[in-house]
Amino acid sequence: MHVLILALDTSSPSGSLAVLRDEKVIGVVSTATSEVYSSRVFRELEFLLAELSLRMEQFELFSVAAGPGSFTGLRVGLAAVKGWAEVYNKPIAAVSALEAVAIQACGDVSLVIPVLDARRSQLYFGLYRCAATEPENHRLMLDGEEYVMSVRELFETIRARAAGADFSIVTHQPELLCDPVSQNEIRNLSARIHPASSVLAPYIGQLGFLRAQRNDLADPLTLNANYVRRSDAELRWKEN
Repeated sequence: MHVLILALDTSSPSGSLAVLRDEKVIGVVSTATSEVYSSRVFRELEFLLAELSLRMEQFELFSVAAGPGSFTGLRVGLAAVKGWAEVYNKPIAAVSALEAVAIQACGDVSLVIPVLDARRSQLYFGLYRCAATEPENHRLMLDGEEYVMSVRELFETIRARAAGADFSIVTHQPELLCDPVSQNEIRNLSARIHPASSVLAPYIGQLGFLRAQRNDLADPLTLNANYVRRSDAELRWKEN
């Protein structure tokens, strides 16, 4: 029996929606516009459902990016998914946006380091180990935690924990690593840069399906965002 999945990524300004049947993508919406994604996501959802002749009650799983990323986008995405799960009594798969980047290179190397823009001259990244469980089926395991650090700190972490390993840095924003410090470190480490798609919803859906197979799911009460970095409001409150 197939599982119909609605996958949502509001972690970045571009954002995306996808519909999957098990791991097969049957529909995607991602648009490039100056309008903030969290304000247009519901219009795009309505369009996608109409194109596929589907209704919300037909979905058996909601898969969502739980972070890291835009604070506003994540709050909107998680609130929407919590509401749908509550109304339709369906489970939720919470997926890391970094893992959705990492899975795009899984299988090529044993260690994948996904990188996303955290703004303020910082990057989000993590170290994911890729273990093949069967042909064409790879499971990513986060080694440690996800970080928000400067470019220099990123490479210090790589040298300390991944030097000598067979690894790739994976990003859909290669311009983040174009500065002289990054280029010098990439040469010294003989690092490979693996290009990734910025349309993460299909990968979030596929990872959500794998989580459902392991019964690693959440509900509206247990679903939480993983911001990695604290919000400005929280930082100001801590200072006062």
